[in-house]
Amino acid sequence: MQPSERLRRHLTSENLWIYILSLASKRPVYAYALRKEIKKRFGFEPSLVMLYLVLPRLEIAGFIKSETRGRRKYYVITKKGEEELEKGKKEMKKVLGLL
Repeated sequence: MQPSERLRRHLTSENLWIYILSLASKRPVYAYALRKEIKKRFGFEPSLVMLYLVLPRLEIAGFIKSETRGRRKYYVITKKGEEELEKGKKEMKKVLGLL
């Protein structure tokens, strides 16, 4: 694997939490729609399995909370999640030399 491919994997699917929190900060989201929105906005499509692994972890950690509406489970960012998202953005900017 080329270094650029490894970097892309680390910045996308291995750090899926930042994309989830970013989208959940704008409106409530559910797993299937998240997958499509991540592809549309960020250019990669995580597997549903990966989303279903990450979402409960984020909820257990207190970064998101779930709300059941009909048959769907929607996720909403929490105050703790907003703070973590800002830390993540700041770290990315630092790495890119933007700070």
